[in-house]
Amino acid sequence: MVCVIFFINRLLAPRNPNPEKLSSYECGEEPTGNAWLPFNPRFYVIALIFLLFDVEMVFIFPWATVFGSHEIAAQDARWGWLSLTEMFVFLGILILGLVYVWKKGDLDWIKPTPVVPQTGVNIPASMYEQLNQEQGNYTIKAFNAEQVTVAATATATPAAPPTTEPRKPMFKPAFKKPSNE
Repeated sequence: MVCVIFFINRLLAPRNPNPEKLSSYECGEEPTGNAWLPFNPRFYVIALIFLLFDVEMVFIFPWATVFGSHEIAAQDARWGWLSLTEMFVFLGILILGLVYVWKKGDLDWIKPTPVVPQTGVNIPASMYEQLNQEQGNYTIKAFNAEQVTVAATATATPAAPPTTEPRKPMFKPAFKKPSNE
């Protein structure tokens, strides 16, 4: 029957090939590059875990019918308890497997790697630590919006005379050591 349907389709279907119809369809995008790209093996781990719990659902349905059946329970009350015990053993094994995979770190999609900051200068790290401890001795100047607007208007209009105030960076705070006076 299937072959007959394919044969009828071949006889009746119009054949108008064009470059658009003959191209491979990839989500509406033009396919670029090679199809043989490296595939992340973590997808396999996630797929296997999904299959495990999907198969678990297949085994839970018969258990639910046996455990919920009044006819089987009327024959012998031990069938209900036996099916309940078997299901707890089955779920326990699956949960132990999930805990093992979780503890092993296979469920972590991006494994954190510690990045140690390095500098290209020959200043010892103790100098940086000393500077960070002395940071409390520095004060931050208050932001002066008037000075920034004067500098901004001076650069916006070229005919304006230059201001005598030096232009300071707009987003960098100025640090000044407090005087001991």
